[in-house]
Amino acid sequence: MNLRAYWRFLVVARRFLPLLLAYARDRNRFLLFGRGRQVDAETRQQRAEHLLDALLTLGPTFIKLGQLLSTRPDILPPEYIEVLSQLQDEVPPAEWEPAREVLEDELGPIDDRFDEFDTDPISGASLGQVYRATVDGDDVAVKIRRPGVESLVEADLRVVKWSLPLLLRFVGEGRSFSLRNLADEFDKTIREEMDYQREAAMLTEIRGNFSDDEAIKIPPVVESHSGPRVLTMEYLPGTKISRVDELDERGVDRGAVAENLQRAYMQMIIDDGVFHADPHPGNLAVQDDGTIVFYDFGMSGRVDAFLQEKIVDFYVAIANQDIDGILDALIEMGTLSPDADRAVMADVMELAIADARGEDIEQYRVQQIVGQIEDSIYEFPFRLPKNLALVLRVATVVEGVCVTLDENHDFISSATEYLTEQGYREETARRYVAEAGEQFRESAESAVRVPPKLESALDRVEREDFHLRADLEDSDDLLDKLAKRIVLGMLGAAGTLSTALLYAWGTILSAAIAGAFTVFVVAMLYRSFRSRRGIRAKPQFTRQSMRQRRGGD
Repeated sequence: MNLRAYWRFLVVARRFLPLLLAYARDRNRFLLFGRGRQVDAETRQQRAEHLLDALLTLGPTFIKLGQLLSTRPDILPPEYIEVLSQLQDEVPPAEWEPAREVLEDELGPIDDRFDEFDTDPISGASLGQVYRATVDGDDVAVKIRRPGVESLVEADLRVVKWSLPLLLRFVGEGRSFSLRNLADEFDKTIREEMDYQREAAMLTEIRGNFSDDEAIKIPPVVESHSGPRVLTMEYLPGTKISRVDELDERGVDRGAVAENLQRAYMQMIIDDGVFHADPHPGNLAVQDDGTIVFYDFGMSGRVDAFLQEKIVDFYVAIANQDIDGILDALIEMGTLSPDADRAVMADVMELAIADARGEDIEQYRVQQIVGQIEDSIYEFPFRLPKNLALVLRVATVVEGVCVTLDENHDFISSATEYLTEQGYREETARRYVAEAGEQFRESAESAVRVPPKLESALDRVEREDFHLRADLEDSDDLLDKLAKRIVLGMLGAAGTLSTALLYAWGTILSAAIAGAFTVFVVAMLYRSFRSRRGIRAKPQFTRQSMRQRRGGD
């Protein structure tokens, strides 16, 4: 019996109870009954701040959960995404003695394995903390898993699993699917991040991919001093990439750094298929010669060949301002539902590009475009593949870092130049030509096959042996509601007439009974029109509502 898990469940429930009650009242104003209520952006902002405080209070596991939620616009509204994206993976450092036990349990006595060891951590995070040391005369950074974090994470993962059925009661069917996927993804992600052997393997692979790039440095792993709970790397100093004043003092070309950073991530995602997925400024440093140093590969991901191809199509479509191409890429990636209204989504994309474009038609940034896509993802509730959510997060964070370095950095122009240099735009054009040729061939074959089939169908019509079957899809039961309203209307009209006749020529009792029945029928009819599940439809995302939203921001 995991008593810690039960205790953590009570602690978590206490922290989230105010939010759960608020969400319950959104569905039923008086919890068990009553109409629902609309929630404005300001209220969502306040709730997001409350959620952030709760996650920080609950500790490492929930900090990681908040970071993962910040990459899922298919689950949370934009206000929550904005607040949770500020969540920093920083907690107070653990005491040295418990950390020492972890280190010596993995590697043996410190005095035997290290020449020197500084017991004051130089960096701390929710799952581990980093110390400086010396091995064989070389400076190293030693990352040690937090003492006792394994049992805490296991208890919290149980809490997340137990809480999921309750959370599903407050969301629609589409987001229920996404929440189940998120729970499975979170379980896998946090276990991977606690496995320093996996992190070492990812770091080594990515480092090998940049072995010939002098603008990028990734510290090598000291395998003799590493294990599942301890990761030792060469210590590579540098200036935090967001300290622009200090970079200027050192004479660093910030524009070149921004360009190299973006190209590095383009290579990781599009060419290599394995990428560093946590590019916030704390994990990026710049040396005096402008070389970029990457730290902390605990959060890293892979992109399969199909997704790489679609990401290229997406970037090429943006570069060419091809709205249909953008929508096609989003649908094929699984981000946009094939059933979504393409006309509405085309308006969304046109406005996103127009808003981001500015006075110069070529100057627009991918973060603004992705931001609008994220908004529409929540409005239309779509589903995001795991690694695509990480890619979206990486794209926005990297663009923000690049703009901090150089306010004139043009993310799309740089991406377009990279795609052109690597031959992706030319390859995309050739593929489109090949696909067009294949479609022409299939159309020609169909043109040959259709006439005989058409003649056969006409023969059946002439023999009166032709049957037409049509299936009407009505997932919202609109026809059923309409039929009920017609029946109720007819009963109400008949009841009114009957009540009048009985009152004139019958007894008072019979007229009262007929009148009561009529009032009941009319009340049922009125209720059907007052229900939020009526047959009236309201567009989920329109040009006007988008402008209003941006104006409110």
